[in-house]
Amino acid sequence: MEFDSKITNFLFSFKREVDEGDNERLKDMYKRILIIAWPSALEGIMMTLMNSFDTMMVGRLGSNAIASVGLCAQPRMILLLIAQSLCMGTTAVVARRKGEGNQRAAISTLQQSLALILIVGVVMTIFGMFLGAPLLKLAGAKEGETLEDAIIYFRYISMAFIFNYISLCICAAMRGIGKTRITMVVHMIANVVNVFLNYCLIFGHFGFPALGIKGAAIATAIGGVVSAGAAIGAVLRKKDNFLCLRPWQKFRFDKDTLRSLVKVGSGTIAESVFMRVGFLLNGKLIAGVSTAAYATNQIVQQVSGLTFCLGDGIGAACTSMVGQSMGAGQKKKAYAYAKLGQRICLYVSIFLIIFIFTGRHWMPRLFNDEPQILYASALCFVVCLVGVYPQNMRVMISGCLRGAGDVRYVALVSLISVAILRPLATWFFCYPMNNWFPGMMFGFIGAWISFDVDSLVRWLLLQVRINKGEWVNIKL
Repeated sequence: MEFDSKITNFLFSFKREVDEGDNERLKDMYKRILIIAWPSALEGIMMTLMNSFDTMMVGRLGSNAIASVGLCAQPRMILLLIAQSLCMGTTAVVARRKGEGNQRAAISTLQQSLALILIVGVVMTIFGMFLGAPLLKLAGAKEGETLEDAIIYFRYISMAFIFNYISLCICAAMRGIGKTRITMVVHMIANVVNVFLNYCLIFGHFGFPALGIKGAAIATAIGGVVSAGAAIGAVLRKKDNFLCLRPWQKFRFDKDTLRSLVKVGSGTIAESVFMRVGFLLNGKLIAGVSTAAYATNQIVQQVSGLTFCLGDGIGAACTSMVGQSMGAGQKKKAYAYAKLGQRICLYVSIFLIIFIFTGRHWMPRLFNDEPQILYASALCFVVCLVGVYPQNMRVMISGCLRGAGDVRYVALVSLISVAILRPLATWFFCYPMNNWFPGMMFGFIGAWISFDVDSLVRWLLLQVRINKGEWVNIKL
């Protein structure tokens, strides 16, 4: 027992790093943050695995099919960014109201967010169904290779955008009060349905027609509808539910709530725009190298997404606990949660680095069996390991700052690193360096060198902000 206590103190003690002025022991804070973090992390892992299963099944249709579906990712995220930004405001404001113990204000925040989400959802659903082609071309889809299949896929998944928006909003509010198990269950149910229908509709099993890429899109759309239904069911439950909604319950917009939502949401929209523009340019540059390079990038992204999921789980917990602590007027505790999250990220990153390095050869075989793609994928995995720890740290710190409402600085960092630095680095390594040293496969690994650069720069800039501590004085 004494030995276990020493290990715990070594791993999770912050006596020299934070002020322990509050009465709650750091060990209890550690337990609380992990209770919130693990469902969110598991949710992200499961979603990544389900997406990987999607890619594996689509991959059996060929590398062009992988690229066509992959090219839809950034246009889809562009059409979701307004909703995601509003939802980040929902998380931050609901967390504050939870910390204040103001249930009525928290429910009102969710109601107003849902009303706004529905309006945006209708517009984006129509846009995606009928005007998606220019976005896909901008993303790098090419006529005769990937554009036709990408348009088919994007049109069908757009039908479910409004349901995706509803699910995002409700789950964001649940994260604000720390109910990450609910969001985990909602998304796991939807993704299981998605994968099962993929198996049925892509290849024609269990009496279903074999629809190929169209089948994958229909399965994804139905998964979005199921996700919205599960999320709505979660907020209609009355027992032990801080955010219980009643059907046809009247509400009205109020200035204070809208001002708080806009304050966080506007900064998050700016961050999302910068990120989507950066990722879109990045994807277009990779697609311009070759279809094989883009397919390789998609495979490595599926696995490296695990690094983001675990870091994002910790970041979601920090968003909730920082917001609740600040709502309760406990600034020292909010800072302590930020420091605790950094320590947890260190050990999670060590585990992920070992996992990815040891699996760099067999994991690509799950998606494709072309020799060039297998070799390039293994090489990309080694390169991306450099950015694993900085990636987790920047995700976690961003979560803390969003929970505090300090979204404008996060947006500025995204502008500098994601929208400007990362595409420039990708261009430099994938084109000039690839031409100068054709045998070193920079056309494949260049995107992951730029990932390392981006992760490191964002982490350092965000670390400076968190260390200054001015973010604990922001009011919502």
